[in-house]
Amino acid sequence: MTTRPDTRVRDPRAEAFVLPARPELTGGRRVGVLMSHGFTGSPASMRPWAEALAAQGYGVRAPRLPGHGTTWQDMARTGWADWRGELEGALDVLLAEHDVVAVAGLSMGGALALRLAADRPDDVAALVLVNPAVTSRDRRLVAVPLLRRVIASMPGIGNDIRARVEDGAEVDELGYDRVPLAALHEMIAGWRSLRGDLGRVVAPLLMFRSVTDHVVDPSSGAAITAGVGSAQVTERLLEHSWHVATLDHDLPVIVEESAAFLAAACGVDPTDG
Repeated sequence: MTTRPDTRVRDPRAEAFVLPARPELTGGRRVGVLMSHGFTGSPASMRPWAEALAAQGYGVRAPRLPGHGTTWQDMARTGWADWRGELEGALDVLLAEHDVVAVAGLSMGGALALRLAADRPDDVAALVLVNPAVTSRDRRLVAVPLLRRVIASMPGIGNDIRARVEDGAEVDELGYDRVPLAALHEMIAGWRSLRGDLGRVVAPLLMFRSVTDHVVDPSSGAAITAGVGSAQVTERLLEHSWHVATLDHDLPVIVEESAAFLAAACGVDPTDG
């Protein structure tokens, strides 16, 4: 899997973005943060968090994973290797421009962040994950390898945002309303290989997990905390947000605590500059 479709992004807000570092705010140290959105989502889900970190001096790169932001049919022609490769390239760019780089991810983006940290421990200084997905208790997924051969897609899982559903907030992760089963099969296979390598993850880890999440169940958080080799693992429960917590009520908590965590992990004195 592997030919990336060359299709125009359907909404400019779903496109990748880059925010420059401001080392005068981080004690002269250039700190980069690679941010990955989730399965069927887009960089729009990361922008408010990214802009808040950039305002504190962090340089941010948020790629659009191949097959995302256009149509679900495009996504059906991509897979784990494509998504991982996009982040690998972005990590290389950040490393060339910054003194140190951390990786942050939402949902499947969290799994891809862990994959990078397992494969390149010397290049990933810290990890911040929001409702990361590496496994599931949903028994329906067992049927995906066969089902994908007869059904192309199923209803989407996007915009699980409490503020949007209950309060009518105008937020949108710009995800698909259909899930391509071929891509879902790819993600499940990627999870399987990742779980066997979690012990190779040694970067300090901060994980935010929503108490109510209609997309990712608690088995993923448990697998990560039990499996990683990191000496520092902090799990923070979010009481007021659903799956896309980066666009939900707990965004201020994510911003404040991730910025403090990154400062400590990346050698930044927040009082300097």
